[in-house]
Amino acid sequence: MKYLDYSLTEIIDLLNSGQVTSQELVRECFDRIKETQDLNALNSTYFDEAMKRAGEIDAARARGENVGALGGVPVVLKDNINYLGTRTTCASKFLENFVSPYTATCASKLHDAGAVIIAKANMDEFAMGSSNENSAFGAVRNPVDTSRVPGGSSGGSACTVAARQCFASLGTDTGGSIREPASFCGVVGIKPTYGRVSRYGVVAFASSLDQVGPLTRTVKDNALMLNVIAGADDMDMTASKVAVPDYLADIDKGVKGLKIGVAKQFFSDKLSGDVRTALEQAIEWYKEAGAEIVTVDLPSLDTALAVYYVISSAEAASNLARFDGVKYGVRAENYADVVDLYFKSRTQGFGKEVKRRIMLGNYVLSSGYYDAFYRKAKRVQKVIRNEFSEALKMCDCLISPTTATTAFKLGEKSGDHVAMYLTDIFTVPVNIASVPAISLPCGKDGQGLPIGMQLIGKHFDEATLYRVANAFETAHKEDK
Repeated sequence: MKYLDYSLTEIIDLLNSGQVTSQELVRECFDRIKETQDLNALNSTYFDEAMKRAGEIDAARARGENVGALGGVPVVLKDNINYLGTRTTCASKFLENFVSPYTATCASKLHDAGAVIIAKANMDEFAMGSSNENSAFGAVRNPVDTSRVPGGSSGGSACTVAARQCFASLGTDTGGSIREPASFCGVVGIKPTYGRVSRYGVVAFASSLDQVGPLTRTVKDNALMLNVIAGADDMDMTASKVAVPDYLADIDKGVKGLKIGVAKQFFSDKLSGDVRTALEQAIEWYKEAGAEIVTVDLPSLDTALAVYYVISSAEAASNLARFDGVKYGVRAENYADVVDLYFKSRTQGFGKEVKRRIMLGNYVLSSGYYDAFYRKAKRVQKVIRNEFSEALKMCDCLISPTTATTAFKLGEKSGDHVAMYLTDIFTVPVNIASVPAISLPCGKDGQGLPIGMQLIGKHFDEATLYRVANAFETAHKEDK
């Protein structure tokens, strides 16, 4: 691997200086993909198309044309993001042969910035899972330790970056699906503020919680990617019109004078010893670097997980009602009537976890239970949002673990759904509150597995998160 150890920003410099071509990078990425195919990180690859695109960008650069902020860099999309003419399967048998008829806005922005999209990443089916074991195409393996999970649902997106198969990827985050894989695989992942990135063309899981974000090897790489994909979109009315700053502008300013909040609720007895120690050391480093550490309170934090599974399952049940075997996707071959068609198509097409959440969602939305569960969950969501808002008035960002433990073994929690859901305990509150959060490596446990640190910011203040994260990463480069 001659170039794959370079960061995204470094490889862009090499491309612009003529030291490497985009076609060389594409070839090297595909060589690496072949070497590491046992990780099962990718569902589809596009070598011929990528080489053609890379060649066009190389020619344009040679002519002195502007090739964009990502001109010629190989990147990967999560397999729930539509890209014209490619399969978008959501890692489900239901969409195994579905070909995208259009391109998602986030993918279009990458293309317009000169990126070369080389593959679609494996994931938990319809983004429902915390381990990437729910894919219809097999589990993804953690590149740090292949006996362990990479996290979910964007496990393939994190794995492909950590395994040096590409320079950056896009994932989606509904309850931690970018940040948890980032933590488990030792990369950087951000869940932007809800509405910061358009969801147009992204297959919906829970529409009020879903958000697209980048996974990269460094904080600056991540900021560059968000620069490209953030912004308003006429095709998505939930995409905010709040101006997008240059996330790289103040990234090197350090943390002196900033206030970082610590909530006791994030440091519960659920934390493993190694994770607690790493977070305590990170907090101490920030204090020594000039940040003020303040104590904040989030008393309703322990309700967030229940709120999340009620709201997300209800929205999933509604969103997935369109998959009925009529217009697209799997259609049962033998059926008696339209009701039988729906039943057999959904039975054959959906996996167990998707069925479980559809049933849960329909239950909490049903007559007699709507008020007891869904309406109550929406009320508690407002309480949680208000608590985050009040806490963030006292500081510039919050610090917490991303996950309570490091990556667990494949199959370890697949039979215990409650234990699996509890892995999201520190990430789901962020989605409930609609605020941004970034996960970055902050150490390793006794087995050499990455530990993730989560920084949580104010609405549309991703710039501060990048600044705080970059300060830590820069000071700990030798620890990687």
